[in-house]
Amino acid sequence: MNLAGLNISIHPVVLLFKNLLFTLIVPGLIVVWLPLNWFERNVVWPEALGPQHWVGLVLMGAGSIIYLLSLWQFMRRGRGTPVPIDPPKKLIQRGPYAWVRNPLYLAAISVVAGESIFLLSWHIAVYWIVLVCFFQLYVVLHEEHELDYRFGAMYGDYKNSVPRWLPRPPRNTEK
Repeated sequence: MNLAGLNISIHPVVLLFKNLLFTLIVPGLIVVWLPLNWFERNVVWPEALGPQHWVGLVLMGAGSIIYLLSLWQFMRRGRGTPVPIDPPKKLIQRGPYAWVRNPLYLAAISVVAGESIFLLSWHIAVYWIVLVCFFQLYVVLHEEHELDYRFGAMYGDYKNSVPRWLPRPPRNTEK
């Protein structure tokens, strides 16, 4: 934060608290509460785990790990949060962000897909489709324009070298 030329940094504990609060409210609502309480009200937990349950668990676990790694980058590199009113101060291009531009959204849709598969819930599958469409529209119509405005050519270069949705290994820029 820059107040009248003073460079005041955010205390790491405050930054951690803000990111944890965001996690409880936004992903907690979108990824846990809505699918399990609104879309699939009669959750039937399996007595034994079959192959589809393991696929669901892998998707949920991978999504959770990607989310935590991405959130760490928001705090460590970006010095901000995923909240639009408290965005990162720096463009993040490391960690999961070196593989794909939207790892937080991919993490969320991975967890919801895992829930749908684990619970064999077509209700959650429909919610997943709506969520994917919403994320696509939000990213294309709002977020990318905002990042373009905030980071300019640096974001343009990043956008040209890192895919929006389908992860790929980072390209070697050294010659």
